[in-house]
Amino acid sequence: MSLDGLVIRAIVHELQSCLGGRIGKIYQPSEDDIVFHMRAQGNNKKLLLSANPTYPRLHWTERTYPNPAQAPMFCMLLRKHFEGGTIEGIEQIGMERIIRIHVKNRDELGDVRVKTILVELMGRHSNIILLDPATETIIDGIHHVTPAISSYRIVMPGSRYTPPPVQNKLNPLHIRAEQWPALWDPSELTVTQWLVERFSGLSPLAAMEIAHRGGVSGNAKADELTDEQRQSLGGAFTAVMRDIEANRYLPNIVHTSSKSYFSVIRLTYLQGEVVPCTDVSVCLELFFGDKAERDRMKQRVGDLLRFIQNEKAKNVKKLEKLKETVEEAKDADRFRIVGELITASMHELKKGDKEAKLTNYYDEAGGSITVALDPELTPSENAQRYFRKYVKSKNSLIAVAGQIDGAKEEIIYLDNLLQQIQTAGPGDVDEIREELAEQGYIRDRHKKVRKLKKKAGSAPQLACYTSAEGIAIYVGKNNTQNEYLTNRLAHSGDTWLHTKDIPGSHVVIRSQTFGETTLEQAAQLAAWFSQARESSLVPVDYTLIRHVRKPNGAKPGFVIYDHQKTVFVTPSQALIDQMPLQIK
Repeated sequence: MSLDGLVIRAIVHELQSCLGGRIGKIYQPSEDDIVFHMRAQGNNKKLLLSANPTYPRLHWTERTYPNPAQAPMFCMLLRKHFEGGTIEGIEQIGMERIIRIHVKNRDELGDVRVKTILVELMGRHSNIILLDPATETIIDGIHHVTPAISSYRIVMPGSRYTPPPVQNKLNPLHIRAEQWPALWDPSELTVTQWLVERFSGLSPLAAMEIAHRGGVSGNAKADELTDEQRQSLGGAFTAVMRDIEANRYLPNIVHTSSKSYFSVIRLTYLQGEVVPCTDVSVCLELFFGDKAERDRMKQRVGDLLRFIQNEKAKNVKKLEKLKETVEEAKDADRFRIVGELITASMHELKKGDKEAKLTNYYDEAGGSITVALDPELTPSENAQRYFRKYVKSKNSLIAVAGQIDGAKEEIIYLDNLLQQIQTAGPGDVDEIREELAEQGYIRDRHKKVRKLKKKAGSAPQLACYTSAEGIAIYVGKNNTQNEYLTNRLAHSGDTWLHTKDIPGSHVVIRSQTFGETTLEQAAQLAAWFSQARESSLVPVDYTLIRHVRKPNGAKPGFVIYDHQKTVFVTPSQALIDQMPLQIK
């Protein structure tokens, strides 16, 4: 992986700027991530520690992470030991992907204590461990490792810390040019494999770059290199290590046609777009930020998405069956006619008849009709049986009509939720989940918390874009936000927009005077935050807020409107990204 010992060394060097810094708030926005809010060198900073199995990392961050209403136990423990504490030291263990952060703080008795937070950035084995450095005893870890999971080491409160298995590799920073010939040994490994196996902290990416700088192929067999090639490889290796030893880093991202890579050394062997970064934290934020966010959102909305899709499928199937019932009920008049014909011809029928050929008085041509009879019933009972079918069919038509309307409303509502999930952020997803709980679709696990929030009267946060004319355009990303925006925040003279007959967000222009540019940008937002974001020439209706209203008993977010006009726009992410955005 790209996150190797060289990158970790660069991170640790960069984080030396927080020595003496004081830790303020500590949040745990997800099961894998910790965020420290710090004050260091006169600046407020945020330090992200992530034990994400796919995207483990440690760096300064500018992103805003949600603060859960109920902090997890590990977060509470970190707050107890670290809030108000001072960073005493940050160190890398050898050239491994393990970082120790030492924090000095006062305990409950007022005595000064030093505790260590150990960050292991090792793929799916990544962990964040709170440690007592005096005894190397684990206080707790963000991920527990029991004997059932690993026979080598345990990560549980009270157990002694055991480092990951030692690999017995050489520290590349300790190697000098004159030592290189003695290190070489015959091997069937490739040059890249030999470098990775021989030296700690080297990823295949860095090894390929060193081989390239040495003028040899990273895929060449190590034991087939000539003396000249070995010497050239050694020169490239020591040159890179002298830069790393002197903390001369060149953090960069390279986007090739198939994949993206990052490193703290220049990757000259890769062909693609090079994005230089001012520091390692910026590099990691650019590389991992969006990927981790998408991954986290997939995990958070996965169960919700499946539930809504299943509910929609149920209603689609229900609608099909109801339509079949309607088709069957259309023969209701035929049942009445048959009953009346049996009654008129009762003197010709007897119990035991399985069918009867009756004169059809309703047929102008004077034809006949053959009807099925129940041989166990009398002619009178057979007539009553057809009359009951007639009444049942007529009644079912009335009942089914209401059920069809209800099923259609459910499908529209669920379609809206599916669209909202596609563009939702972490806070938006929580509001969608709360809405489903309020509507009785799912069990409300946080009913008390939700009641407290409602009692406090906290309004949902809304995305507010600024048009090129300097006018605020608000966007609701779920039904909770849509209802607040349209029914409470907006004024009667504000302009409301929504995609025509397509699930999407409510958009409001918070001004009574604006130009065509603002209207165009608001329509762009309405189209982008809708089910038609990948389409062209999307119809967007707009009207004044006074002409928008919610029918009694309607589903959340559902409104009707009139006096509308329609514009057609083709959604463009580039245009959306150019608009300044604030969360209000």
